[in-house]
Amino acid sequence: MKYVVLIGDGMADYPLEELNNQTPLQVAHKPHMDEVAHQGINGLVKTIPEAMPPGSDVANLSIMGYNPQKYYTGRGPLEAASIGVDIGNKIAFRCNLITENKGILEDFNAGHISSPEAKILIKTLNQELNTGTFYSGISYRHLFLYDEPASGSFKTTPPHDIVGSPVKDYLIPEDNPQAHKLNNLILDSKKVLQNHPVNQERISQGKKPANMIWLWGQGGKPHIELFKDKYGLKGSTIAGVDLIKGLGVYLGLNNIYVPGATGYFDTDYQAKGKYGVEALKDHDLVFIHVEAPDEAGHAGDITEKIKAIEQIDAKILGPLLDNLPSYEDFALALLPDHATPIQLKTHTMDPVPCAIYSSNKKDGVDKYDEFSAKSGSLKLDYGYQLIHKLISL
Repeated sequence: MKYVVLIGDGMADYPLEELNNQTPLQVAHKPHMDEVAHQGINGLVKTIPEAMPPGSDVANLSIMGYNPQKYYTGRGPLEAASIGVDIGNKIAFRCNLITENKGILEDFNAGHISSPEAKILIKTLNQELNTGTFYSGISYRHLFLYDEPASGSFKTTPPHDIVGSPVKDYLIPEDNPQAHKLNNLILDSKKVLQNHPVNQERISQGKKPANMIWLWGQGGKPHIELFKDKYGLKGSTIAGVDLIKGLGVYLGLNNIYVPGATGYFDTDYQAKGKYGVEALKDHDLVFIHVEAPDEAGHAGDITEKIKAIEQIDAKILGPLLDNLPSYEDFALALLPDHATPIQLKTHTMDPVPCAIYSSNKKDGVDKYDEFSAKSGSLKLDYGYQLIHKLISL
């Protein structure tokens, strides 16, 4: 039996006036997604448990078959695992390179700064600041490891939730005595980065500078049962972001490197489809994650979101559907991890449309979207029940 879980990050949305009160999923040309819905079973799935943040970390942990309320500790440690950093008993923070302008958080991704540029800035931060250690990631996404075991907890805010807001209003609340030190680190980073040659060159080219850091998504090392022990399957991941790869490390999945997988609009969809097909030869299950719809949601870019959906459909899902019938038994689950509505530019807790295409189940839904899924027969209370459902078909 072969299984595929295809995750279009942030793919779900709300009806938009610009689309005649339809969602991007409803207007996109996506014949393969509609085929999955028509040939399978459908429903809405709640991937974010109550009282938990609607982040991709929580949602994807849930989709991979683990109750976030039991296993989730934070985003930082997941990204640390992806780049091979053992955090021990310390706290790992996700570290964004951002653009700050006159006290306002102007851009949570610093104009999607390139990885080579970012690597130079991260090196400079390590040379100039001594509160902990910075590790380079991809584009604007990096890691900060606090230099001492943390006492108590911190309340941090994802930067994509506060674009256009004053930085000072969303610094770490200083009810934790260590927060003052971390807030100073955030503010001092501007002194280091503002006039850095990399940023001066970016400004000269009309690009946004990466002139400050933002710390969030902190957590300690999680303890999670391996996927093969929990489900008896040999699994793999295909993704362009460290978060998913970090989950793969903790779950004992094989993280497959795909050339051109960037986690942005320019990701190589065709390569992800090709490697997904190949992965099935040696694995029982493959998780394929695509970040682009989420990036479009955060940017409020309707055109790019529709384009990302259509690219996933044509270049990833199409080849998978062509090849899955070569196996005697198979099942494919298609879903977003969460919604990232264009009008909100951030994640929500709304249940997401899920379609499962198998070799022996069908409920007659004809389209894949947020509204068609409501009439399907798939009944799951929580996202972490998906894998059990998938392998029991």
